[in-house]
Amino acid sequence: MSALLPPLLLIGGGKMGSAMLAGWRERGVSRVVVIDPSAQATMLATERITVVTSLAAVSEDFVPSAIVLAVKPQVAAEAVAPLTRFAGSAVFVSIMAGKPIDWLSRHLGAAAAIVRAMPNTPAAIRQGITVACAGATVSSSQRALAEILLAAVGVVEFVDDEALLDPVTAVSGGGPAYVFLLVELLESAAAEQGIPPALARRLARQTVIGAAGLLAASDEPAEALRRAVTSPNGTTERALAVLMHATAWPAAMSQAIVAATERSRALAKE
Repeated sequence: MSALLPPLLLIGGGKMGSAMLAGWRERGVSRVVVIDPSAQATMLATERITVVTSLAAVSEDFVPSAIVLAVKPQVAAEAVAPLTRFAGSAVFVSIMAGKPIDWLSRHLGAAAAIVRAMPNTPAAIRQGITVACAGATVSSSQRALAEILLAAVGVVEFVDDEALLDPVTAVSGGGPAYVFLLVELLESAAAEQGIPPALARRLARQTVIGAAGLLAASDEPAEALRRAVTSPNGTTERALAVLMHATAWPAAMSQAIVAATERSRALAKE
């Protein structure tokens, strides 16, 4: 049996925080303290997981090896301010959107070891992908611990350039919403062609689920899989001629990623 995770402090027990907590529980935890003022967060408590409403309720002798910041950026300053006492010992893993490492350093102190990460919502079923960037003061062992914590909910990739987290946010952070929109549009188009609503919904959902399964099972690039299902002069080729027109999906997707990337950069200034 693998060793238990070291003591952890989780700030925020919302959707992403609770998803990560569930992943850690599967790995095995020694002790986790969750700080969240909401009444729903009490449901996260177990034998080794304590839920409190503020840091003031945490015992002074509790020394976490890692502190995961999983609160909304609008309350970031308030949430981070009491944590400076841990800056010399714990690694801070932030999954807050729009709060760069230098912002966290200003609030926690220059000595704080900070890893900034961007997971996405499939983390809820351990199928997420997280891209992370480690600050200059993060040790190799702290980076390894951060990777273990993030890997509990899916695939983890590290980058050296923190600026890449803005387009990462646009692509993988928002990506699930783009896929859900595709399902919506497929369902709507099917209904327009006279397919009964219940069947239209099932066709749209299962087509995307099945295609994702094929993608997961193959080492081939998406382009190769697309070509394999596209017969010359067939129905799929005719549809793709519309979708792949220079003014259609190629332009729309590029514009969407640019817009989301710019918004991610703007969040850091708010």
